[in-house]
Amino acid sequence: MSQPHPADAGQAPVVVSNIAGSFAWGVLHERHPALIERVRKATAYPVQAQYALDALLSEIDEGGVIEALDAAEPDAALWRQWGEGHIGRRWADVPFLWAESYFYRKLLAALGYFAPGPWQGIDPFAPFKRAELTGTTVDSELAALDKTPLLPRAEQDTALLHASLWGNRADLGFQLSTGKSGLGERVTGLVVDDTATLWELLKSGRPGKVCLVADNAGPELLPDLVLADHLLATDRASSVSLHIKPYPYYVSDATTSDVLDCLASMSAASGRASQIGERLRQAVTDGRLVLRAHPFACAPFPYTDMPVELRQDFASATLTVMKGDLNYRRLVGDRHWPATTPFSEVTAYFPGPVAALRTLKSDVITGLAPNTLTELEATGSAWRTSGTHALVQVAVNETARPAVRGGS
Repeated sequence: MSQPHPADAGQAPVVVSNIAGSFAWGVLHERHPALIERVRKATAYPVQAQYALDALLSEIDEGGVIEALDAAEPDAALWRQWGEGHIGRRWADVPFLWAESYFYRKLLAALGYFAPGPWQGIDPFAPFKRAELTGTTVDSELAALDKTPLLPRAEQDTALLHASLWGNRADLGFQLSTGKSGLGERVTGLVVDDTATLWELLKSGRPGKVCLVADNAGPELLPDLVLADHLLATDRASSVSLHIKPYPYYVSDATTSDVLDCLASMSAASGRASQIGERLRQAVTDGRLVLRAHPFACAPFPYTDMPVELRQDFASATLTVMKGDLNYRRLVGDRHWPATTPFSEVTAYFPGPVAALRTLKSDVITGLAPNTLTELEATGSAWRTSGTHALVQVAVNETARPAVRGGS
């Protein structure tokens, strides 16, 4: 049984997508239909898959009703259990986190991802990931790694952490070319900055395991891997557990194949990027970089519901770093929190120190100082969802709540 969440007393309602024009509404009714068409154009799927995509488009149309997975799908029974109270209702009326996750599971079903046959295991998002990873921007940013030895240690720390934070918006070349003083507008975009606390938890000379929960593949995963190498090379971590997805999820979320593609890209580059790629390949071989792909990574629940074995993994880490917007929503709960709600309060259940590196791309936010919130609101901009702002938040949860769920 789950422990009561701080919001269960009515403090913060769960995000749903039934308000026209809201961010959640736009994802379900604009972004998802557009994604289906993008997937259709990127790969020559057979006619059966085309019909299935048409059916999914019809199902998610505004006013559409959630239908159960076909019984032949390997996890159909599990999703029926997870969907109790949701299946049969309008997509717009169920928790947004659940609906968004279920959409991606239904998309994979439509494309035969899990079904025996020639399309089994074919990542529908692979064309997008490959295009991003082979772009000229990636080449220039890998080349920029040659400048890292020229920076003082503290500025290396900041530059590499912020490159990971900003993900595919990161101008790594600019950051590493100019050092701390050249971070410029990207630093002014930080609405919370607990960078100093993060590095204090990872002091040199007392390394332990760091869990790095990845978000997107391609240009975002590259700086995550560079950060992992930096933690190992500077004796901030004895090992890094890189948590990725067990199968394609949320368009560009990282899987094992994506990690291997990134390592190959770095190894094939020149200079420092090649050295880092080879070090990371060796770290995988000798167990200092461990890939984790727990099924809960693709579950439609917040981390309050994490299974015992995942909780134990996080509990054994010196620090768990959660990357990206979706992981943030799962970490704090996908709810309409008052923005000044303390981050440490909504993550008090977590079994150890946890950091969030997140570019703001959805409505959910916690831990803002009142004056920061006032200034942001005064701009009149869509600062919560535009990707122009980011945060580094750390909560040191030495004494967390008991385990909350016995299995995935």
